[in-house]
Amino acid sequence: MPTQVEDYRSPKVTVVGAGNVGGMLAQRIAKQNLADVVLYDIVQGKPQGIALDLLQAHTISDLDRQIIGTNDYGDTKDSDIIVVTAGLPRKDGMSRNDLLRINASIVKEVVQQTIALSPNAILLIVTNPLDVMTYLAWQVSGLPPQRVIGMAGVLDAARFQTFIAMELKISSADIYTTVLGGHGDLMLPLPRLSTVNGVPITELLSQEAIARLVERTRNGGAEIVQLLQNGSAYFAPSAAVNVMVEAIISDRHRVLPAAAYLTGEYGLRDIFMGVPVQLGRQGAEKIVELKLLDEELAALHASAASIQANINLL
Repeated sequence: MPTQVEDYRSPKVTVVGAGNVGGMLAQRIAKQNLADVVLYDIVQGKPQGIALDLLQAHTISDLDRQIIGTNDYGDTKDSDIIVVTAGLPRKDGMSRNDLLRINASIVKEVVQQTIALSPNAILLIVTNPLDVMTYLAWQVSGLPPQRVIGMAGVLDAARFQTFIAMELKISSADIYTTVLGGHGDLMLPLPRLSTVNGVPITELLSQEAIARLVERTRNGGAEIVQLLQNGSAYFAPSAAVNVMVEAIISDRHRVLPAAAYLTGEYGLRDIFMGVPVQLGRQGAEKIVELKLLDEELAALHASAASIQANINLL
């Protein structure tokens, strides 16, 4: 007798927020044939227009992934991954506390609406302030912490990697960087654990040069905002999220820096912040705990204290 073949369902990724990051991410996911994409936004017509444009572009490139633009949460049902990019960027005259309150309200609604329809999904949070919004998403969703992850470390490490390559005038492909901590001024690029084909950059660059590159990495997003004058980065952030989506959808068990829930690692508990994480189909499968020097651990705890202060404001 012929064996019964189970119905195959294509992976489905919902991207909430049809801004520059969300639109570019939808394009990357579909172009790599990772999953069908639902692009959701509250602005009438915007996600539909972007989706139609992407479909036409992919027709030219002989790509067949389904891309749906919608203002209806119902279209996000049964998503495997939900990426939350929705939120406001900080504007002139707006305090960090103002941004925190506004984006917290947005993230809370988005998570409640999407998880109700996709209870088995993995949440990837991109909205700033990243680490705090990831913690909020976890609380609101009711999901196990392993299924809630924040994107930042991949982006921050890539910026450090880029600046090192520019400084040494070599290929970035030969550089591996390590960045821990929160996605903000107190993030912790680790020169000691950042290498060029296994050679620590501390042996290739002066202390002054390294300090300059570390500071530039911490202000990497602000530098782009200042240069653009009206807008913020989206090519690199969307590429960073895409790497995480690919690692999860393809169950690759990749070790990438991401905001994950800590339960004693690095001496920290009940907080989401950037650490090396093994990513696969179950989400944050394992946290890799590096051996840090005393001063590095102290800096990591200072970053955590800043995140905790913002969580307390919620």
